[in-house]
Amino acid sequence: MKPSLLPLTLAIAVGVMAPLSPSFAAKHHAKPAAHRKAAADAPPSAPLDGQSAVASGTPSLAAKAWLVMDFDSGEVLASANADEPLPPASLTKMMTSFLVEQALRSGKIKETDLVTVSQNAWCRGSSTESCMYLPLNSQATVIDLLRGIIIQSGNDASKAIAEHLGGSEEGFAKMMNAEAQRLGMTHTHFVNPTGLPDPAHKASARDLAILARAIIRDSATYYPLYAERDFKYNGIKQGNRNALLYTDPTVDGLKTGHTEEAGYCLVTSSKRNGMRLITVILNTNSAQARADQTRTLLGWGFGNFEKVTPLQPNTALGTTKVSFGKADTVTAGLAAPWTITVPRGQQVQTSTQIRTDLEAPVAKGAVIGKVVATSNGKPVGEAPLVAQADVERSGFMLRSWQHVTKLLGK
Repeated sequence: MKPSLLPLTLAIAVGVMAPLSPSFAAKHHAKPAAHRKAAADAPPSAPLDGQSAVASGTPSLAAKAWLVMDFDSGEVLASANADEPLPPASLTKMMTSFLVEQALRSGKIKETDLVTVSQNAWCRGSSTESCMYLPLNSQATVIDLLRGIIIQSGNDASKAIAEHLGGSEEGFAKMMNAEAQRLGMTHTHFVNPTGLPDPAHKASARDLAILARAIIRDSATYYPLYAERDFKYNGIKQGNRNALLYTDPTVDGLKTGHTEEAGYCLVTSSKRNGMRLITVILNTNSAQARADQTRTLLGWGFGNFEKVTPLQPNTALGTTKVSFGKADTVTAGLAAPWTITVPRGQQVQTSTQIRTDLEAPVAKGAVIGKVVATSNGKPVGEAPLVAQADVERSGFMLRSWQHVTKLLGK
């Protein structure tokens, strides 16, 4: 398939992405020269073509897996190798933060609760892992730890909150896997809350997009944290490693990841003109490459797809008979505005399916059917149809007469 790459714009150097003080960068982020050279010289993966309904083709990216998902429907618009379990590195922390957000929403924990930093959670000043730099045996609030996980990608913050919620990293991993199963992440298995390498710790591009969609949909209160560019804790200010937050105002999350085994990974969300897309890049060879490839996917997705409104709300889409009611029929219509994502310029047709066995009483807003949208003969979306009015049950005398006429077939 011939690649259909859009021009790459807004490329930035990784070095200007995260605003760190020179002294802090020297103290905490200097990596051995051999390690830096190995990372710089990592050979790129072979270009990987994707699959999509768009006739003009998809980008060809040098990554082990990639994906573009429409947020509203959850439909995958294009992907390559989307279901292979791969090392997710710190993309793992999306599940860690999501479980914290769920616990906050349910009232299980509060933002001001204090969490103790154990010997196991404490970062020992290593230059090879991401840390929030929590002091040993100190305490930090849940909301600070959540920021440390999302913005600074802190392994120490992730371990501390895991021990607080799950009793141990192992106990928290069981919670992570249970939630992954609930969300339908069928090619994922978590071993720890950080994404540090383990042969059994894997996730697929599709599953990570499913998780990102759940965070955006269910964590509205805390989702703005994923767009924050930096966070200062214990006198140390660290920048978000998601380069697109600095160059693309439509991007508002989500998470970067990197280990030698996982390569450079990025899950991103962007909203333009009412349409939100989620992209996943797994195992490319540099921080610059994962940013550039994400720009390519977003440009391709927004350039090739659009939101359409097949039908307007409050439009009568048919009537159906109602037995034993004060009214003989009820009108069906959409319950709410309905939009779907389709390839640009593609025509959409609709068909309705309305129940014919209704019996009073029928409440206004009750689901009584559905409308299905198709394009080029393939389903592209559906929405429920609801009763547009109440239909009360008829009185005894009228109901008796209705029984008689029904028996007579009138």
